[in-house]
Parts: sequence; structure tokens; C-alpha cells
Amino acid sequence: MVIRSKTLRFVILISTVLVTIIIAVQLFWLQKVYKYEEKQFNINVSKSIRGLYRDMQMVNDVSDNVQKVVENPNPDLYLLRIDCNPYLDSLWLNLKAELTDFDVYTDCEAAIYSHEKNAFTNEQYIDLPDAYHAPKESTAIPVLKRDYSYVALFFPHRGEYILKQMYFWMGSGGLLLLVLIAFGASIFYLYRQKFLNETQKDFVNNFTHEFKTPLAVIKIAAEVLQQPNIADKPEKLKNYAAIIDEQTTHLQAQTQRLLEIAYTDSNKVPLEKEKFDITALLQQAITDLHPLIEQKNATIETSFSHNGNMVTADKYYMLLAFINLVENAIKYSTDPKILISTYTEGKDCCIAIKDNGIGIKEEHQKKIFDRFFRVTEGELHTAKGFGLGLNFVKKVIDAHGGKIDVKSMPGNGSIFTIKIATS
Repeated sequence: MVIRSKTLRFVILISTVLVTIIIAVQLFWLQKVYKYEEKQFNINVSKSIRGLYRDMQMVNDVSDNVQKVVENPNPDLYLLRIDCNPYLDSLWLNLKAELTDFDVYTDCEAAIYSHEKNAFTNEQYIDLPDAYHAPKESTAIPVLKRDYSYVALFFPHRGEYILKQMYFWMGSGGLLLLVLIAFGASIFYLYRQKFLNETQKDFVNNFTHEFKTPLAVIKIAAEVLQQPNIADKPEKLKNYAAIIDEQTTHLQAQTQRLLEIAYTDSNKVPLEKEKFDITALLQQAITDLHPLIEQKNATIETSFSHNGNMVTADKYYMLLAFINLVENAIKYSTDPKILISTYTEGKDCCIAIKDNGIGIKEEHQKKIFDRFFRVTEGELHTAKGFGLGLNFVKKVIDAHGGKIDVKSMPGNGSIFTIKIATS
């Protein structure tokens, strides 16, 4: 089964949507896991505080409602109300034991706040077994003024500890992301290879189509010229010799074009610049295309400005570029009427070639300068070519530091505009 590029593009689109959904779901679950770990940390700390109140007499009546004597002003800080000064050694030991029992494995800074002094009177660093330690840094416990004394429990590395608990989830998410990236790269490579294979196949088909007819005509003409009595028919001899000459010239031109494309594709365009009048070169391009103009009964009008037409460029390559553009304007029009004009725009000389052809759809306009690209819908399939001409034109203009663009609407023709610096 042959999969065309359009089908493959659709598969890539669906795959991209699915990958995006998977990544979004992964991020959503990572957020949910973080919230869960954060909630679990708070629960464990709350259990530790409840156990501490059970172990030590720090308030007159705690009953079962610990929340009334515990305040949590920010996620890292807990304030435990006290009505009397506890025995410090017992407080620190019991606190460490409770945090360990309820799996709070991150370092804790504790302090006793005196309501009368409005300051911490004692501070203690609680180092738990296997606790998470961030890089050494001094983090002061925030002093919050209250109308009662309290024990402050400060967890400076709570956020890092929670992220550590998520290493498995983040690792699996990262691995999934790498797999998806590798999958995307593989699909893109497959699409690129498929596209290149199709363009090469289309090129071979166009090449065969372009060369098959002239060769068949030459063969027929040669058979006629081999007839024994052909010498007795000088007019017929002349006509068939002219046919062979015309078809041979056509094949030579196409072969030369292929060689030029092949050369400019693997090398920079070798420019031999000289100063000349661009209008004279345009007139020469029109003259060189005279047989085609007559054959198609085309009308060529010119509107050249009197100033700013002197440029420094490679005359030969610029001539080939103009011939390509004018030839396309003729080929893609049923009753060709072409206007070639020049004008200045700042320091640039502008050459506009306007035709009354069938036009180019907007979605194709960005691709027409690509190598091998040909629009093969509607009436365009009747025009011969390899999809190389406009690619060659762009290479030449780019080599001169110029610009080329196209404006076109289906049914209203096209305007190709070249901008190149004046001398």
C-alpha cells in the first residue's frame, strides 16, 4: 500500500494532537501529584504536632482540637501556642521523635517565641535521620508578633523535599517526553524521506513527459528523411530538417536548464558582474523568446522608467532569470498579454512582469520557488516543465542580494517582482 504525503501529513497532524494531549495530561498529573505530596506533608506535620501536644503539657487544655492552638501562616511555618515554658531538651527530643515517626524527612528549624519579649528566646536546628538537606544556607525564621507565646516550626526546604518525593513521576514524565520527541523526529524524518521520494518520482515523470514527445518527433522526421525519394522533395526535406532542428534546440535548452540547476544546487552561483542597463537585457529576453511569442500569439508590452535602470550584476544569469519568468507568463496564459515594467523604489531597481494567466492559489505561492514543485491542477498540467525554473530564478536573485515575490489571484493573473540594488 502506497502512502501519499497528504495521508502522512494527516497522520502527523493526528500524532501531534495526541502527543500534545499526552503532555498536557502528564503536566496535569504532575501538578496533582505535587498537590497530593504537599497535602500529605501537611497531614504528617499535623500528626507530629498532635503527638507533641500529647507527649508534653504545653497548654492548659488542648482537648482534641489541636487546630485551635496551631496556626499555619504560610506553608513553611507552623506556630504552636504554649501557655507555659516547656523543658527544652524534652521538647526538642519529642519533636524530633514525632517528626521521624510520621515520616517528615526534611530539616526543621524550631524556636520559642516569648510574647513578653516579642522575640525568639531559644532556637534549635532539628536534624532528622535521612532528612533532605538543601545546599547550606542560613534561613532566618520569620518572627510573627502574637499576643501569646508559641513554638515556631519552620521547614525552609519543604518545597525541595516535596519535589524530591516526585522524582519518580518527574523522571517517568521526562522519559515519556524524550520518547515522544524521538517519535516526532522519526515521523518528521519519515515524512521528509517520503516527500523527497515523491518529488523525485514526479521529477522523473516530468522528465519523461518533457523528452518523450520531442524524441518521438525527431524519430519520425528521421524516418521520413531516410525515404529513398526524399531528395526529390526539397520542400519536404527542408520542413522535416527544420522540425529536427527545432526539437533538438528544445532538448538542448532543457538539458542546459537541468545542468544549471544541478550546478547551482551544489555550488554558489558563480557571478561575473558588470554594469549594464536592465531594460536592454529585458529587451534581449523578449527577442530570445520571439519564436514562442509568435507561436502563442502573445502580446508583450513594456513600460520602462528612464532613471535607475543601471545595475551591477551577472548579465548571463539575469538574462536566464528574465527568460524563465517571461516564458512562464506565456505558457500559463491562454491568450497571453504581458506587461514588463521597471521602476525605482529607494535604492532598488524593480522589475515587474505581469500576466493575465490563470493565477496561483495563495497556498501554493510560498512553494512555487521550491525545487521540483509544480501546480498540477486545473489547466496547469498542460504546461511542460520540471518545476525547476522558478527555483533557478530565486537562486540567481538571492545570489545578487535581491528579492523576488509574487502576487497572484486565481483567474486574475500574476505579478512577479524583482528588486535589485542599482549601481
